[in-house]
Amino acid sequence: MCDDTHDHAGGIARRALFVTGAAAALTLGSVNFAAADGQGGGQGQGQETRTVRGTLPPGAPDFVYVPVEVPSGVREFKVSYTYDRPSVPAGTQGNALDIGLFDQHGTELGGKGFRGWSGGARTEFFVRADDATPGYVPGPVGAGTWHIALGPYTVAPQGLSYELTITLTYGESGETPRPVYPPSRAKGRGRAWYRGDCHLHSWYSDGRRTPAEIAALARAAGLDFINSSDHNTHTSHPHWANEAGDDLLIMLGEEITTRNGHVVALGTEPGTFVDWRYRARDNRWARFARDIRRAGGLVVPAHPHATCVGCGWKFGFAEADAVEVWNGPYTPDDEVTLAEWDNLLVAAVRQGRPWLPAMGNSDAHRDPDAVGLPQTVVLADDLTREAVQEGIRAGRSYVAESQRITVSLTATGGRGQRAGIGERLPLPADAPVTVRLAVTGAPRCTLHLVTDEGTLYTSDPLPVSGAGTVEWRTTPSYAAYVRAEVRHETAAGPLPGALAAFTNPVFLGAS
Repeated sequence: MCDDTHDHAGGIARRALFVTGAAAALTLGSVNFAAADGQGGGQGQGQETRTVRGTLPPGAPDFVYVPVEVPSGVREFKVSYTYDRPSVPAGTQGNALDIGLFDQHGTELGGKGFRGWSGGARTEFFVRADDATPGYVPGPVGAGTWHIALGPYTVAPQGLSYELTITLTYGESGETPRPVYPPSRAKGRGRAWYRGDCHLHSWYSDGRRTPAEIAALARAAGLDFINSSDHNTHTSHPHWANEAGDDLLIMLGEEITTRNGHVVALGTEPGTFVDWRYRARDNRWARFARDIRRAGGLVVPAHPHATCVGCGWKFGFAEADAVEVWNGPYTPDDEVTLAEWDNLLVAAVRQGRPWLPAMGNSDAHRDPDAVGLPQTVVLADDLTREAVQEGIRAGRSYVAESQRITVSLTATGGRGQRAGIGERLPLPADAPVTVRLAVTGAPRCTLHLVTDEGTLYTSDPLPVSGAGTVEWRTTPSYAAYVRAEVRHETAAGPLPGALAAFTNPVFLGAS
């Protein structure tokens, strides 16, 4: 074994600071594996190791690339890393350093050279032809310049000191497995209401559950479909095939985790990778939103008002197909998102623009996160990827905190015209409309009817049986749309109780 040390501390031994059309990136000096001792270059078996140390200051670029010159004959590329975590005052961000890898095809936006990303979930990883650490892409270790990608998520006032240990193992490459993906169709029940959770994390990013464990929890939660959405990597896609079945449709996607918010790519073609290395100011988001749709997916901004660093959505909703209004157990940031979404509905109906459907997902990572809390219930023509996506895109859906809750919201006109969730009842402005809301599985919850003028109807709490029906009469001139909220009893004060369920709107009047 050959060991060598490169020190990027002090002046950080930088090669170039450049802007790639994404966030600013810093490229450091190269780490060279010349194999001068005869171990490399395909000459027998052996290993070489290099150690790289450096310090990143506060305000470091979003991405710091460490080039590694890889000779021919390498069987495995392995990296381990550590960094310091000095104490900081309360309210001050400490150190957090993400990591990933790009191969000899480069680091350009679009991910041609992408070989994996683990964020801050792992302290080491490897890639080789026949296997790779979860979150990384198996494949040959080709000769050329590879790049370890460092992502200083937050940097303490003292700076962030890191150490990388890079090990190349020489020898004959194995065979890269051919990926097998889950089918895009399950058995289904024809046109029906199907329950799903489209924001889930496995151990292929920062989750702690295997695909098999997630699928079992999805079935236990009464779900008909799920969507994989690991952070900034598509490498879980082949590992879902064994978990799908006639009773569970598994769609494939990614949570694109930028520094200006997160977005779920919902139901993309198998093997689709979507880059995340840009901010709102870089004017690159529209390009990648188009890439998601070209790959057959939906664009769904996730938890737009989450309070974690970099989680708040800053790209606007012009490219969105739907928005995740409810994320995990209901919290105040979900209430803020619900209010923002309602304002978007008001603006859309008053300006005659298309409206943005809402959905809810669990964002479950590990125990005790509950898969299917909440879940989106979609009216789809069948249990296929395309049918479920069309139901979500059309807003024919409601969100419930569990399989126990069912919601029906309809509007009926005087001549028997009828419209349901996500649909329009085309009537004259002064025509009478009867709105009917029926709920089961929501004991002691109150029922609310919300319009573009605000909440115009609130029921008494439901009985302990959890079932109830209310009717309300209006006209299209008084209510351009009606949507329903099912809320738990208010604990104290004027704040509303947490949501148990909510629907997309029924629209009233001419379009």
